[in-house]
Amino acid sequence: MGLGGISIWQLLIILLIVVMLFGTKKLKSLGGDLGGAVKGFKQALTDEENDAAVKKTAQEDSTQKEISHKA
Repeated sequence: MGLGGISIWQLLIILLIVVMLFGTKKLKSLGGDLGGAVKGFKQALTDEENDAAVKKTAQEDSTQKEISHKA
C-alpha cells in the first residue's frame, strides 16, 4: 500500500496520463514557475526578518543614546 491506499503503480499511471495531457514542456515550465514562486516567497520572508532585525537594532541604539544622554 502507498499513500492512503494508492499503490505505486496507480501513481505511475496517473503521472503518465498527466504527462500525456500536458506534455513535458508545459510541465517543465510549470515546475519552473512553481520553483520561482517558492524562491520569491522565501526571499520575502528573509527580507522581512532582516527588516525586523534592523528596526530592533535601531531601536536599541536610540535607547542606548537616551540612557547615555540622561547620565
